[in-house]
Amino acid sequence: MRKLKLIWDFHGPNANKIAEHHEIHLKEYIELEKLNIKITGFEYLNELHSIAFLVVSEDKMKSIRDALKPHRGQIYTG
Repeated sequence: MRKLKLIWDFHGPNANKIAEHHEIHLKEYIELEKLNIKITGFEYLNELHSIAFLVVSEDKMKSIRDALKPHRGQIYTG
């Protein structure tokens, strides 16, 4: 089954700190909902853009997308 990377974009001078903090909330949601999601993270893209993300199986994507409202997604190749 394909894996999908759900992504939240953060822009501005505090983007990296916000993305790092957002990952904490993603992990809390995973624990609260008792989901089997192992891959989360945040990435610094440049001084004004960072992302937080989680990786889900394609069959779980719609319910998680509807609950958490990511900005975008892509096929996970990691």
